[in-house]
Amino acid sequence: MPNKKVSKTDAEWRALLSPEQYRITREHGTERAFTGPFWNSKAKGIYSCVCCEEKLFRSDTKFDSGCGWPSYFEPVRPDAVIEIEDRSFGMRRIEIRCATCDAHLGHVFPDGPKPTGLRYCINGHSMNFTPDSKE
Repeated sequence: MPNKKVSKTDAEWRALLSPEQYRITREHGTERAFTGPFWNSKAKGIYSCVCCEEKLFRSDTKFDSGCGWPSYFEPVRPDAVIEIEDRSFGMRRIEIRCATCDAHLGHVFPDGPKPTGLRYCINGHSMNFTPDSKE
């Protein structure tokens, strides 16, 4: 179950985030393919929202889609993200946002691997990474 909704003023988000993180998460931007963090990472751990730290994706659901953005076949929980219809740029896509703080994360496409057949294509600047502990 997601944490309680997080809401901040524009000034609070700007103070918390880098300019690139703000542009992507609060202004629904995107990073250029093959340039953001995590697109080629193989490290084991958890990816969380850069705005509110809600856990979003596990590394064991990450796969190399060849698209240049970190890609996952499912979120950590079905209610960790929300889907919003996006008709920008003359396209019809499904936008993915953090369910806790409404941060723009990326989009989901129906061309991913089994078991879900989905590809959550996520901006690396919208996430933080916590490596698995070495116990």
